[in-house]
Amino acid sequence: MRTLPTSQRAQKQQEINQQREQRAQQRLQPNGRAQPNALVQPNAQAQRGERRNGVARVTPQAAQQGRFAARFAARAQGANFRAGTVALAPRRAWSVGLRAAFVPWYGPVFWPYAYADVFDYAFWPSGYDDGYFAYAYDDFFDGVFWGQAGPPPEYSYAYAPAGARAARPTATRSTSAAMEELCNQPGTGITAWPLAEISKVGLNADQKQLLDHVRSAGQKAASAFKASCPAKNTFAMTPPGRLQAMTLRLTATLEAVQTVRPAMEAFYNSLSDEQKERVNKIGPKPSKDNDDVSQTSAQDGKSCSGPKAGLANLPIERIEDAVKPTDAQERGLKQLQNATAKAVSIMQTACPEDTPITPPGRLEAMEKRLQAMIDAADTVKPALNDFFGSLSSEQKARFNRIRGELAQSGN
Repeated sequence: MRTLPTSQRAQKQQEINQQREQRAQQRLQPNGRAQPNALVQPNAQAQRGERRNGVARVTPQAAQQGRFAARFAARAQGANFRAGTVALAPRRAWSVGLRAAFVPWYGPVFWPYAYADVFDYAFWPSGYDDGYFAYAYDDFFDGVFWGQAGPPPEYSYAYAPAGARAARPTATRSTSAAMEELCNQPGTGITAWPLAEISKVGLNADQKQLLDHVRSAGQKAASAFKASCPAKNTFAMTPPGRLQAMTLRLTATLEAVQTVRPAMEAFYNSLSDEQKERVNKIGPKPSKDNDDVSQTSAQDGKSCSGPKAGLANLPIERIEDAVKPTDAQERGLKQLQNATAKAVSIMQTACPEDTPITPPGRLEAMEKRLQAMIDAADTVKPALNDFFGSLSSEQKARFNRIRGELAQSGN
């Protein structure tokens, strides 16, 4: 460059600087972190935001919006969001004037408050977060692919400030005693049914007997429900293991609903119109901050019917990046992607369109949603098991740690 005229040196130096900058950019991963020297190779597809097969990667915006609860997360950031929700057992939440949120994990237990939520929701839907089922659907897929830690932060919900969903946890290392108490006593204590309140609506002898049948059915369901509890200190560490644990829990919950629902319908149908209306209104009184918050799932079905890139596509991308599948394994990953997309569509057909007014109607809706989640699990299970089984030990370890490694790297 010294041989060039002075007038051309500046231009030449600028070209050299640009070339150096381009080479430096090629050495960076999409998240801006330098790759190890052994991996420093220009990747044209990565630079264009494409996967190995040439398919465009999911953008952060599409991933955030492509979730069932996207509209609730967006609303949580707005000035009009005033209702507080908390990730506690329903009765405890209500005792402090807050609504209950869906809690995906308590230690090794998936959906720890399932028994309480199913039947408390049947009587008191206003005591639950507006987006309860939307979050439940998202957490189902998050539990399979990301584990108990939840999805990557830049793709997950923009949590509301303290007092709203900021308290919503993912995994908690609960004590064995607390976990056992929660699992072994699902029908007592804070999860007790409002039978005493129902009995105050003026029941005759026959109606009291039918209510006793409801109580007996609930006790039978609670006893069978204990079988869905995991053994002591048994954390499912692999995606297939988590899916199996989640399926067992969902199946037990569905069986509980199917056990109680006939007795509930027989009792409710025996009531007069006046008594039915009183039963319909049983429940916690909304706090002052919750007065103007309504169940909004019927008002906006867009986030149910829209594309679910954050659930169906993003996990597949991250799995591919982590395990670097061979050509043969790539076919298995494609089958997993197709199965996941089908599972999402199954849940979309069971999206909450509205909140039924009567307890039997709510139990029926709960049964349909549980069945949809089980059908989704059964759809994903074969493809997940086949793909995971095709991986080497190193690849399996990388798959198991996808979420943890993302959290540590900030990616």
